[in-house]
Amino acid sequence: MSDRPAVLVTGGAGYIGSHACRALAAAGFRPIVYDNLSTGHRGFVSGTLVVGDLVDKAMLARVFAQHDIAAVMHFAAASLVGESMTDPQKYYLNNVAGTLSLLAAMRDAGCRRLVFSSSGAVYGQADSKALPETYPCAPINTYGASKWMTERMIADYRAAYGLGAFCLRYFNASGADASGDIGELRENETHLVPRAMMALQGHLPDFAIFGEDYDTPDGTAIRDYVHVTDLAAAHLAALKLLMQGDAGGAFNLGTGNGFSVRQILAAIAAETGREVPHVIKPRRAGDPAYLVADPTAARKVLNFTPEHSDLATIIRTAWAWHQKAHPLRLG
Repeated sequence: MSDRPAVLVTGGAGYIGSHACRALAAAGFRPIVYDNLSTGHRGFVSGTLVVGDLVDKAMLARVFAQHDIAAVMHFAAASLVGESMTDPQKYYLNNVAGTLSLLAAMRDAGCRRLVFSSSGAVYGQADSKALPETYPCAPINTYGASKWMTERMIADYRAAYGLGAFCLRYFNASGADASGDIGELRENETHLVPRAMMALQGHLPDFAIFGEDYDTPDGTAIRDYVHVTDLAAAHLAALKLLMQGDAGGAFNLGTGNGFSVRQILAAIAAETGREVPHVIKPRRAGDPAYLVADPTAARKVLNFTPEHSDLATIIRTAWAWHQKAHPLRLG
């Protein structure tokens, strides 16, 4: 048995989970990736891969026993806002019931350390100020509701069973690993930055700005973009605190700076030298006009100081990844 602590990483073959696994391995941990590969990729895996579903209680029990799991990082979830509004059952089954199964397995195995991948979507329709963790949680889409329900379950487990848990509410994850080996790769891509780049490459004929009538300076929605490498570093910092006996808590992971859709497209054009072709479509259900983090608490507790989350780095690393993952169709 290795003397490196084993960390179970659910969804570790996915976008953010795979970056977290690389950070774990570099820090001397042993990632045990638990993923059903419905959206994840074998080629993204760092560490040992176990293919399984969160609702498979017997499989989870075997994994905890076999690998002597010291802590869990929980990324596995359905995460498409639009889909969550048309298929809520999928989101409550995957995100809520799946997490409950994981929590039960952790309790049975005596594992009391959890870093949970939450979301700024728990806040819902925000005003035009950066949101602190004290802002009321009132999700306006099923995805956000599933994350908020999960946070409530975790809080109850903390109070009743002594679970140490960090719920990390990150905003718009973006960018790619500096190596260019891993990045955003989904069959059904919905995120702004990768969709825009795929449109530039000729792989996406229907890139759209959804809504230009928001109450924002240029009419398009404003978001806080945070580099995936910075998110991975925050998860590692949270894990280390749990290993030291910290009880955890809920923290925002963002930069405190908001950029509109049009500003992002202008930044992509500046980096790539190509204008992003697009059309205007109506707003999507469940999309707030403004969602920006106040990261003050994470800066104090987790020493969260994003080093890669300026727009230039986000777009440069994402563009390098997309050129590797999706070769240009255009001349």
